[in-house]
Amino acid sequence: MRLVCRAITALTLGLTAAADARNVDLSTIPPRDTVQLTIYNTEDLTLVRETRHLTFKPGMNPLQFSWAGTLIDPTSVELRVKTHTDQLELVDTTYPHDKPQMLYWNVRGTLDGEAEVEITYFTSGITWSADYVCVSDPDEETMSFDGFVRVSNNSGEDYADAQIRLVVGTINLVEDVADLARRGVISMDDKSDYCLGIKKAAEFKEEAGRELRLRFAGRLDAAQVVAPKSVVKEGLSEYFIYTIEGTETVKNTWSKRIRSFQGERVPFRIQYRYRPAEYGDQLARLFLLRNDETGELGTTPLPDGIVRLFRDNGHDGLSLLLEQRIEYVPIGQEIVFNLGRDPEVIHEPIRLRSSRDGFWFQRRNLNVYFNPAEGHRIEIDDRLVGWDDHRQWIERIRNYRDKPIDVEIRRSFDGHVVFRSNLDPTLHDYRTVQFTTRVAPGAKAEPAYHLAIHQGHNAKQNNVTLAAED
Repeated sequence: MRLVCRAITALTLGLTAAADARNVDLSTIPPRDTVQLTIYNTEDLTLVRETRHLTFKPGMNPLQFSWAGTLIDPTSVELRVKTHTDQLELVDTTYPHDKPQMLYWNVRGTLDGEAEVEITYFTSGITWSADYVCVSDPDEETMSFDGFVRVSNNSGEDYADAQIRLVVGTINLVEDVADLARRGVISMDDKSDYCLGIKKAAEFKEEAGRELRLRFAGRLDAAQVVAPKSVVKEGLSEYFIYTIEGTETVKNTWSKRIRSFQGERVPFRIQYRYRPAEYGDQLARLFLLRNDETGELGTTPLPDGIVRLFRDNGHDGLSLLLEQRIEYVPIGQEIVFNLGRDPEVIHEPIRLRSSRDGFWFQRRNLNVYFNPAEGHRIEIDDRLVGWDDHRQWIERIRNYRDKPIDVEIRRSFDGHVVFRSNLDPTLHDYRTVQFTTRVAPGAKAEPAYHLAIHQGHNAKQNNVTLAAED
């Protein structure tokens, strides 16, 4: 992108190489004062906000803006005079037909000197992703929890000393910014469906950009920060914005990995869960922690990303326990690390016995026959239409570890079922029973329950009812 000021004292303000040969009246490119990148995670969209000091002369000051070689959305480019607003006025914006990747601003004023201007626009090609590195202590009670973000720049532009803000949330765009950049400026008089879509996208991005600019209108501090980076997080409607402390230089085609936060002693607990719908037909070993202040993870959501979990083996080494992707984690939500099957904990569902009673018959025919030799004969035609199936189950769990373990079992049943036990169960949903048990080190537990399944005419509903064992 290139900005050119053609006044009595001509200046070139740019991001790319020097102006082409036709702009022979251009002088040295002045540096940006500040630049801010607000990068959306779920869309290929970045709001760029930069400030510069330009020298103006009384009269008309033409400014030329070019985005050749970049993925800037031309419909979103905006110029705003920040100082000496009583002496400077943006008169108009012109899009020359022979230069599809360029526009002209005309600024008229009485100022003879410098003024600060702000240029904002949307671009594509800048993305970010999150990853996490966790290390459990040898006793598996607390872990370090370090978050990182990787910013990748393929926008066609270098951004030096940029303040970086990362948006966690979902937005909807009518058109991709990259497509807008490739097609150039669309006439506002065009009535085609495509152009109407472009206009709607432009209106959305203008509104979004205006909201962001109003919220973050304060002047940025471009000073380099030597201390380790930290992240400031603030709510914005349904989004959260992570602001990385200080500034970063992100060159075109480069990626940079930045630490976003650090948790030193994050508490967690271990639970074994049998949930076939979630973890398959096995007892899964889980590390459970919570995204809140009590869990030492702060007060903001965590973006989706890859987690690598290690355990300190106590001998200056680390053992890799898992590599897992987590989805967006709201404040207060549980974070689950699934370590899979544990060979030191054996789970066996065992059916002990089955029986059937509660028969219900429906009489269809009653026939009486008379035979002189045999006398009367009665034939009754009855059909079985209802009964109750009874099944006795135990969940045998053997713990070969040197610590007690907590186990949660979920079982789902179809039909009209009465679940009888002394396990203090709860209903996860209308057809799923959940209960927990603790198994001592080197011991065995056998939580037992009885199912009464009403069949046929005996079935009055389709759910599970909890009852105490007789």
